[in-house]
Amino acid sequence: MTTGVRTAGTDGDTAPTATVLGYLADYVRLTKPRIISLLLVTTAAAMFVAADGRPGGLALFWTMIGGYLAAGGANAINQFVDRDIDATMARTTDRPVVSGRVSPTHALIFGILLGAASALLLGFLVNWLAAALAVVGLLVYVGVYTIWLKRSTPHNIVIGGAAGAVPPLVGWAAATGSLSLEAWLLFAIVFFWTPPHFWALALILSKDYASVRVPMLPVVSGDKETRLQVLVWSFVMVGVSLLPVASGDAGGIYFGSALALGAVFVALAFGAWREADLRYTRHTFKYSLLYLALLFIALVVDAL
Repeated sequence: MTTGVRTAGTDGDTAPTATVLGYLADYVRLTKPRIISLLLVTTAAAMFVAADGRPGGLALFWTMIGGYLAAGGANAINQFVDRDIDATMARTTDRPVVSGRVSPTHALIFGILLGAASALLLGFLVNWLAAALAVVGLLVYVGVYTIWLKRSTPHNIVIGGAAGAVPPLVGWAAATGSLSLEAWLLFAIVFFWTPPHFWALALILSKDYASVRVPMLPVVSGDKETRLQVLVWSFVMVGVSLLPVASGDAGGIYFGSALALGAVFVALAFGAWREADLRYTRHTFKYSLLYLALLFIALVVDAL
């Protein structure tokens, strides 16, 4: 009896019982839209700050589309590369590739096409610097983080985190056609936010990472050391978040917001370091997502 939803065939290919909407939904899932939404917040915020609160509407629209395509393409290729470990880790076994709903070859082609579409769209409708930066972000995420570092060093997320810090550069370049010191300060904020954010997640999923022998910090150095690193990097992150004020590029609204948001982050990280259970760690991870979004929104409000 057919159910109207897709099932995996014995050869791993998508079964022909899939509905069109279900088929399209799986390709959307390949792009990881929930993750991309935060990247787009940092992209748009950078455009507002760079343009003194008034970015062009069309430039903003096409930059958001191009940014989504680049990040979505990187995520799709990531799921092609990581399909072996995704099939073992509990939280990833329902991803479209490992479940057999999308073939690995199709996922790879889809990711490459999205990356190419992003470059062409941004290049012709925004500017070629923004297009080049979007491609660099994709290549760093796929080539440097996923293929090279993820399975070889516990420092993978520190170096590979540069990929997630590229969107503010794309936004700044889209608004101005160039990169300034302030653009690189926004890059630095996301770069230094990545370790405490991702290591909190790694603590929650340490058993999964250990089962597939991915050398995330909790697997290699233990939970206690990782919790300490989350706390230390949280202090560093808050310090870096104040650099736009020190450079004269942000004012009192942002300064007060950065201090308040950072104080909550550090307090949660301190609780995660002090307590052996994962309660504070989960709170730290969830708050880290809100923290980055609100921090960049504060930059926009300050610019306005």
